[in-house]
Amino acid sequence: MTFMKTVRRVAVATALAMGMAGAVQAAEKVNIGFTGPLSGGAALYGENTLEGLRMAAKEINGNGGIDVDGTQYEINIVSLDDMYSPSRAAVNGKRLVQQSNTPVVFTPHSGGTFALQAFNERDGFLVMSYTSIPSVTEKGNELTVKIPPNFTDYVKPFTKLTMDRFGKKLGVANATHDYAKYWTKAFVPGWEAAGGEVVASNPMDYNKSADFYTGVSKVLSANPDVLFVGGASEPTGLVVRQARELGFKGGFVVMDQAKIDEVANVAGGLEAVEGAVGVTPLVYSDNPGAAEFVKLYKKDHDGVPTSETAYNYFAMFLVARAMEEAGTVEDAKAIRAAIPQALSAVSTNHNPYEVKNITDSGNLAVDVEIAEVVDGKVDLRKVSEIGAE
Repeated sequence: MTFMKTVRRVAVATALAMGMAGAVQAAEKVNIGFTGPLSGGAALYGENTLEGLRMAAKEINGNGGIDVDGTQYEINIVSLDDMYSPSRAAVNGKRLVQQSNTPVVFTPHSGGTFALQAFNERDGFLVMSYTSIPSVTEKGNELTVKIPPNFTDYVKPFTKLTMDRFGKKLGVANATHDYAKYWTKAFVPGWEAAGGEVVASNPMDYNKSADFYTGVSKVLSANPDVLFVGGASEPTGLVVRQARELGFKGGFVVMDQAKIDEVANVAGGLEAVEGAVGVTPLVYSDNPGAAEFVKLYKKDHDGVPTSETAYNYFAMFLVARAMEEAGTVEDAKAIRAAIPQALSAVSTNHNPYEVKNITDSGNLAVDVEIAEVVDGKVDLRKVSEIGAE
């Protein structure tokens, strides 16, 4: 039996006040699922993705909800902690579909995505995947949308910038989870193909440890020019800080999961991440939608808005508009099919990265921009300007 044939419809209001002439029509509710790390070392990463969904849902609901053929639906985000574990993500996915009747489940990690893809087509729910691993959509799963750009788009420009500036010796000191392993498998051959060498490799469990001195020391003993680091932003910041404390003077290649501004907050400021290359922090973006999102975020939040938050904020609006275009909050296939049309229905203010297209396989397409820390400041660079395509 497919669990997505019906959606739980819950009345959230029955009348505005006693004694009114006639009953006010109640709003219906559509549940949207989320499974991601909400505890452990990647908890901040998970919360950032989830907060984007919450922000969008609050705004959509405040403006009357989703209008599907004249029926108004409020969005209810149902979130479950999977502790970054694919097996837990699978269990959560089953719970979200069977108990909460979610037509869409968001997940911010590749392991969770692959776990959900084992049964999402059969059970009839759309996976909105916040991971940049290309194979997520190469598998041909017809009910998957990959939200951020492919991480492989960063390999050549990251390599060129750091190798030209610091040298050819690379030390690998990134995380051990699945996403980090995919990055390593792509980045190391790219570095070597550009004429570099890997002088040390010691991935560490960013999700469990809070002290990386031993692991970082092991890598630094090989005297690398550049460190390849990354996982969630907070532990990545600790790795960078401890590398500097141990005397490392070189550059950093930062996996796209970690954000330079968040890393700098933990590492000791932008001076501590001098020479780092990574994805563009949202607060530095020139896109009109990015400026609007930053302004909205700062109304209710302290700290720095991240790309995880912004991309998922956009993706929730995209799903809402797709439901309107499809005329259903239940049929995942129809919702997925409506996403190309829905892209043009999402306003600039709700699209911080100016996403304009989606490929047939389910990749949302965006121009790739990267950030480099030079003299304690963030410089933005288009890939086409670097000459590393």
